[in-house]
Amino acid sequence: MKHLRLWVTLGIFGFLAALTWGVLLHAQNGGDLGFIGRSYLTTIKDSTGNFVSRGVITLHHDRTISVTDSGQGGPSYYFSSQLGSWKPDGNGRIVARTIDFDFPPSPNVVARVDFTLNFGEDPNQVTGTITVTYFPLETDPLGGGGTVVVNDTMVGQLIRP
Repeated sequence: MKHLRLWVTLGIFGFLAALTWGVLLHAQNGGDLGFIGRSYLTTIKDSTGNFVSRGVITLHHDRTISVTDSGQGGPSYYFSSQLGSWKPDGNGRIVARTIDFDFPPSPNVVARVDFTLNFGEDPNQVTGTITVTYFPLETDPLGGGGTVVVNDTMVGQLIRP
């Protein structure tokens, strides 16, 4: 009888541990509404509506973001791909922050790129804003300050297989 009680107790604790793990995992991913990751082909325009570049924004399921841009290799600027993270903002949008590094002959800076992405009724389409802030290479681009150098808009469509 003693062994039966031990196994029942262990079974109950095991069930509660699994239930707690499932609840915590769901809470950690709360708000993603089953999001599995998506990549969008984007067109970027400046504040006056002039074409700037094309890009690909990938929102990964683990809430990281990867961005590549047709303007990376010049002729005006030379910069790396962008890596960062994203989260829902609670208003049906996604906010994201990435970091990239500029290469000579561009200024010797690190750039923080802030995105606000809007999804309408069609999740295959995205619109948004892009703000680029320069920081001296030796400073913290995740803090305040810096110099805002770009305020662009973008539209995009889902890349389908």
